[in-house]
Amino acid sequence: MSGGYDAGYKACPCFWGKNPGSLVAALVEKIGNLDNLTVLDVGCGEGKNAAHLAKLGCRVRAVDVSELALKNAKNAWDGEYGVSWETADVREVCLAPSEYDIVIAYGLLHCLRNVSEIDATVKKLQLATRPGGYNILCALNLRYQELEAHPGLNPCLVRHEHYVELYSSWQLILATDSDLIESHPHNLIEHRHSLTRILARKI
Repeated sequence: MSGGYDAGYKACPCFWGKNPGSLVAALVEKIGNLDNLTVLDVGCGEGKNAAHLAKLGCRVRAVDVSELALKNAKNAWDGEYGVSWETADVREVCLAPSEYDIVIAYGLLHCLRNVSEIDATVKKLQLATRPGGYNILCALNLRYQELEAHPGLNPCLVRHEHYVELYSSWQLILATDSDLIESHPHNLIEHRHSLTRILARKI
């Protein structure tokens, strides 16, 4: 479950850049003081979100299945901020109930094999979130995808509404289905994705 991104991780040391994702920035603005909050970042990639939150005082466990991604992450961030990097598959990671204040799944869920795995993983992450804590979810959805720039990616695509329904018992702070136009440094192919972004608070 590398998500088809290993070619990019191998070709360049900073595939995703170093600025945090927009939802992470929005959550930081909302919370303000993040000192000593516990964070789980699954599918952390090269660690831009994990490192940003650690810099702001969080204690971060950053997990990715790709050894290449974590190698890039450690080269970019280790020694600068305190992040615990872990090579593991989210489906096999042990999580205690109500263990984290913030749980992030940025670009992870569409890399799973089927809808059942997506649902089970979201439930697992929700259970690991403390009451009053937050989930950040960002995933490709079913509406529209251009995948020419990702020849190794075979995403599991579900409706935006399906992701929203998974958070029906939470406070939805943000839930959008919008287009992302981007290109990656290893091939410079411009492409468009329909993207679900969710920021939710556990009631």
